[in-house]
Amino acid sequence: MVDQTTERTIVAASPERCFARAIDFEQYPSWATDVKLAEVLTRDDQGRAVDVEYRAAAMGRSTTYTLRYYYGDSPKRLAWRLQAGDITRRLDGEYEFLEVAGDPNSTEVVYHLAVDLSVPLPGFVKRRAEARIVRTALSDFTRHVEQSA
Repeated sequence: MVDQTTERTIVAASPERCFARAIDFEQYPSWATDVKLAEVLTRDDQGRAVDVEYRAAAMGRSTTYTLRYYYGDSPKRLAWRLQAGDITRRLDGEYEFLEVAGDPNSTEVVYHLAVDLSVPLPGFVKRRAEARIVRTALSDFTRHVEQSA
């Protein structure tokens, strides 16, 4: 069963700055709590990462997965789809970077995520894992963007 969530927060940085930090995949291990490795496997003709392999802590173990990134509406949106994963069948989502009316130095960051694990887990364990992913995606990201401003 696919679990989906959408969360949002305000970041004290422009949408362009948020987008630039989000696509700096090689830096993820320095700020994203559970990401231990991020390796760009392929790039597009503009030099942007397309396929990125991650190793991350998950539920008391290490997991490896590869995401493919899509830049169709950049710098307002960054989407990804799971290409391969050892414990996930789906790990698809996107960041949206929306201007805050009247404040060019603030961005509403909206995070969408759809997860389907290939290992059976009780509902409360799945929800805890989902909450941790969302925390990393928003809280750690916000701290990273605002501290590097």
